[in-house]
Amino acid sequence: MIPFLDLNAQNRALLPEIEAALREVVASSEFCLGSHVERFEQGFARFCGARHAIGVSSGTSALHMALLALDIGPGDEVITVASTFVATVAAIRYCGATPVLVDIEPGRCTMDPGLVEAAITPRTAALLPVHLYGRMADMDPIRSIAERRGLALIEDAAQAHGADYKGRSAGTIGNVGCFSFYPGKVIGAFGEGGAIVTDDDALAGRVRAMRDWGQRERAVHQWPCFNYRMDGLQGAVLGLKLPHAASWVGARGRVAATYERLLAERVPVELMRRPEPANDGRHAWHQYAVRVAERDRVRAALTKAGIQTGIHYPLPVHLQPGFADLGWKAGDLPQSEALAGTTLSLPIYPELTDAQLDTVVGTLADELVSMAGRGREPSAGT
Repeated sequence: MIPFLDLNAQNRALLPEIEAALREVVASSEFCLGSHVERFEQGFARFCGARHAIGVSSGTSALHMALLALDIGPGDEVITVASTFVATVAAIRYCGATPVLVDIEPGRCTMDPGLVEAAITPRTAALLPVHLYGRMADMDPIRSIAERRGLALIEDAAQAHGADYKGRSAGTIGNVGCFSFYPGKVIGAFGEGGAIVTDDDALAGRVRAMRDWGQRERAVHQWPCFNYRMDGLQGAVLGLKLPHAASWVGARGRVAATYERLLAERVPVELMRRPEPANDGRHAWHQYAVRVAERDRVRAALTKAGIQTGIHYPLPVHLQPGFADLGWKAGDLPQSEALAGTTLSLPIYPELTDAQLDTVVGTLADELVSMAGRGREPSAGT
């Protein structure tokens, strides 16, 4: 079997160091925040090229804290996308604000800057682009709109560790960037974890207090209170993984390049749409997502052959039952809906071998060509 993601392959190499670090945390009893978290925060700030990194309990809490620290709440609107994990939109609702959704660019699969202006109203407080699959959104026009209209700019960089756009690292172009360290991310914890990065000293100070029950000093609670602290155990794990992050991103890039070469050789262009090249920056390749017609049939064939795949995401947020009260319906965001119906994420992680990649591509190519031969005429979609 070729797994979609093999966390054990990565963790085995670091296990002796990680076990030693976890013993240090236990011996010190620094289970909530503490020195391991502080060292990780300092290292992650350097990794991103930001003045501050604040460790929190998850990527969702990072988004929630960022919105609250920017004073976004009831009566405000935040413009984002439906092609994302539900946490992006849920965090807006946690604040009492209203999510306003715009469609994506079909090639980039991120917020379409050309649709943002029309979505702005007097209630709009922020733009929240999502860097999907490890590629950053087209940030220059988005930032220009935010600056011209006096809006906050929050980057959902949960999938973009190590990505950049025109030389600027993910999370550092807006007022604040939000990261997740869920185990399957490029830098993954041994559980939940997240971080906020910013160059704004005052904003960083406010977030540090708000994640810890609103305390600047012990027992004095100055802001809305949340327990969003990062665990010391997660800080220790992430601190040991961080020095390897750049090489892991590079290895993912090599896997993606091998996919690109093999797919170009074996799959006719009309049968599949490959990821668009990131000509304006570095793609972190959190996912390698292709687009095929009859996606579920193709996925079933790969599963039968022992190849695991993923779908990110099969139902865009505006069509999720839990968000039906927002009033969106099928057909409102056609590019997001087309992506949801055709996208298929192939295995991608640094430890994949050339032989495994050859098997994945060979099996995928055989199925697509066979489908075309049976008269289905699959196409890559829009």
